[in-house]
Amino acid sequence: MPRGSSPKRERQYEHIKESGEKRGMSEGRAKEMASRTVNKERARSGESKTVGRSSTQGKSPSQRGGQKSGSSSPSERTKDDLYQEAKKRGLEGRSTMTKQQLKNALGH
Repeated sequence: MPRGSSPKRERQYEHIKESGEKRGMSEGRAKEMASRTVNKERARSGESKTVGRSSTQGKSPSQRGGQKSGSSSPSERTKDDLYQEAKKRGLEGRSTMTKQQLKNALGH
């Protein structure tokens, strides 16, 4: 955290860092994520000296809720992944199914 940060930003940083560690992130990665998030929030609210264009456009990190962070979730598997699973299970008609049909047939 930069010197002179508000108590609110200090609490926000600690909360984000601890949350990342609870989810299994390394301490270094959790600190980096917390710093980036808090710095972006500071830029959006006019608390920092310099502001990048990407910091002021789009949803804020708190509104986005981690939508772009980390790897894709298991529910966002590719059609090929779903097809391979269907093949292992011996699912009939898999070659003509759409991604959504494969998800439904596999119970995803």
